[in-house]
Amino acid sequence: MPFSLRRRALARRLLSLTASVALLGAGLVAASPAQAAAHALRSSASGRCLDVAGNSTTPGAGIQIWDCNGVAGQGWTLTSAGELRTFDGTRCLDALNWGTTPGTALISWTCTGGANQTFAWGANGSLRSQQSGLCLDVTSNRTANGTAVALWTCNGRDNQRWTSASGGGTAYPNPGVVTGATWAHDPTVVKRPDGSYLVATTGRGIPLKTSRDRTAWTDAGAAFPNGTPWTAAHTTGDLWAPDLSYRNGQYWLYYSASTFGSQNSGIYLATSPTGDAGTWTDRGLVLSTTSSSGYNAIDPDLVIDAQGRPWLSLGSFWSGIKLIAIDPSTGLRSGTAIHSLATRSAGIEAPDILYRDGHYYLFVSFDACCRGAQSTYRVAVGRSTSITGPYVDRAGVAMTSGGGTEILAGHGSVHGPGHSATLRDGDGDVLFYHWYTDAGDSRLGINLLGWDAAGWPSVR
Repeated sequence: MPFSLRRRALARRLLSLTASVALLGAGLVAASPAQAAAHALRSSASGRCLDVAGNSTTPGAGIQIWDCNGVAGQGWTLTSAGELRTFDGTRCLDALNWGTTPGTALISWTCTGGANQTFAWGANGSLRSQQSGLCLDVTSNRTANGTAVALWTCNGRDNQRWTSASGGGTAYPNPGVVTGATWAHDPTVVKRPDGSYLVATTGRGIPLKTSRDRTAWTDAGAAFPNGTPWTAAHTTGDLWAPDLSYRNGQYWLYYSASTFGSQNSGIYLATSPTGDAGTWTDRGLVLSTTSSSGYNAIDPDLVIDAQGRPWLSLGSFWSGIKLIAIDPSTGLRSGTAIHSLATRSAGIEAPDILYRDGHYYLFVSFDACCRGAQSTYRVAVGRSTSITGPYVDRAGVAMTSGGGTEILAGHGSVHGPGHSATLRDGDGDVLFYHWYTDAGDSRLGINLLGWDAAGWPSVR
């Protein structure tokens, strides 16, 4: 009876903990070497980590998500008995008052061996209570620091998916070896007829770089070294998020002109016979948006469907990712139809579509870009048998309803990987992306993609 009464009192305390979580998070302390062997559990919805509020060692502390920072309260070990232990190994994740109903709070409690302290990896990266069958759930699918984690009916959504360095989650690889001119932001790539590689990135005039082996890179000037006065209606600064392709003996370059946070944006097209700096010819405005458009004309990506027809995916934030048909002779927009491919209230952008074995794979970036080491960018994917959708993630959740299976996120000193581009190469499918160092520098990331028996990709 005293034990039960104590638990009820703790339930009341949790109500006040919710309001103070953000303040507690500011007082975090460093993990000791003895705790370093434990692993962080990262939410696929937010990229934030399962966290004991305030790094508290007192039994009854609430469980939340918080920026991943390596403190002791974010180190978890799943034991052979199914306990999720943290701190010195004497505290366990605990379903409050042995609760078995959706909404049951989770706390850190002295390990007792009770059924309410046993968990196991479930489908798609879920963590399930072995007592109730309910899943660890970030409350109301929120992504902010301090959001409580509780038990809820398992539904396969991102707020119930967790990645870890062991125990059934995912250990993301570091970027592959890249040398030379490694700075990059929003990279796109094409393989040239001579076997070399051409990359274009965000920047003044669209910076270019080349490589013979996909490892050593050399700066190669800019596509437009004399500027782009024809984009002045949308920007007089950097050009964004280019997309390179090679078709019918010509290099095609779609790119964005805008300013940060604005829907006054335009996507333009240029072509070149060689792809080299200064050889690009403006072919006109493909699509533009204003504050009344409901979506944003940035982040273009050209894809050729199974019937040989060109399409352009695009968009970010607002109402999400769109798709328009492209005239194969001009490279400009064909018709007025616009298809919605994906939406997400917490942020989505940078589409890239890869056709493989009867499926169109839509790679996107979730969350916040362009904040250096504070960026929370990460790469997610869904697929469809039709270029126009519907696209669903591994759990069957539609990407127009916030779905998307995470395949790459920040880890260690790799921050905010995103804005990916895929390349089908001789040794397999390759993912190009940018990531940030601890100092906030943006670098080129390159990894191979692997494919499982169900046809879903992973980063190698």
